[in-house]
Amino acid sequence: MEQTPFSQSKRHIIEALIFASDEPLTARQIVEILGSSENTGPRLRVREEEVLGVIRELNAEYVQAGRSYRIIQVAGGFQFATMPDFAEWLGKLVKEKAKRKLSQATLETLSVIAYKQPVTKPEIEAIRGVNAEYAIHKLLERGLITIVGRAATPGRPLLYGTTQDFLKHFGINDLSELPKPREIEEIMADQGFEMEKELLKRMGKTDEEIEEQLAKTVVSEDGKLRELPPDDDDLQDDELSDQDLKNL
Repeated sequence: MEQTPFSQSKRHIIEALIFASDEPLTARQIVEILGSSENTGPRLRVREEEVLGVIRELNAEYVQAGRSYRIIQVAGGFQFATMPDFAEWLGKLVKEKAKRKLSQATLETLSVIAYKQPVTKPEIEAIRGVNAEYAIHKLLERGLITIVGRAATPGRPLLYGTTQDFLKHFGINDLSELPKPREIEEIMADQGFEMEKELLKRMGKTDEEIEEQLAKTVVSEDGKLRELPPDDDDLQDDELSDQDLKNL
C-alpha cells in the first residue's frame, strides 16, 4: 500500500523516537509525544493502535530488507535490538566491557522473590535454608527488587517484589515470560552451572543475550523476548552482575 508523505512522516518519527530513546517507549508515550503542544513541528494525532501497526510494518520492512535489527517489546515498551545471527561478533564487543556478576546465592534469592512475590525475608530464608540479608541488600542496591509493603503477620515484616528495571535487565515484557520453575530447579541443581549459562545467556542484558532471546521468540509483530541472565560462581561482593539476575 502506497504511503502518503504525511503517513511516511509519522512512520519515520515513530521509528526515530524508538531508536533514540534510552528506555523502552510504550505506544501511549509515543502518542503523547507526537501530539504534544511542546513540539516545534506540527502536532500529529495518532492512536495507540496506529503506533502498533507502524511497528509491525517497520519490522516487516526490516525482514524484507535483511536488516540486522528489529523493534522488540520489553517491559511494556518498544526498543531496537540486534538479531541473533550477529551474536558471535557482538559477543566479542561485549567481552570488551567489564562484567559484574551476581553470585548464585543472589540469583537464587532473586528467583524466589520473582516467583513468590510479594514475599518476606523470613519466607525467602525458609525456602532457601540460609540467611538472605546480604542477597536482598545487593538486589535492592541494584534496583532489581523493591519493598512493596508489609505482611499482615506478627512483626509486620517487609514484603519484596521485582521492579521494572528487573524486566528491562532481562529483556522481558512481563512476569508471565519468566522461565518455568522447573527450569530453575534444574539450573540450581547443576553444580557445573552449564545449564545456568545456557539459560542465563538467553535472558541477559547484553546485546548478545538479547539477540539470543529474539532467536527463541521468533520476532513477530510486536517482537517479544524470553531469556535469562548469565552464570555465577561463588558469592562475591564485587562480582555481582546485571545480566545474571535473569536466573529466575
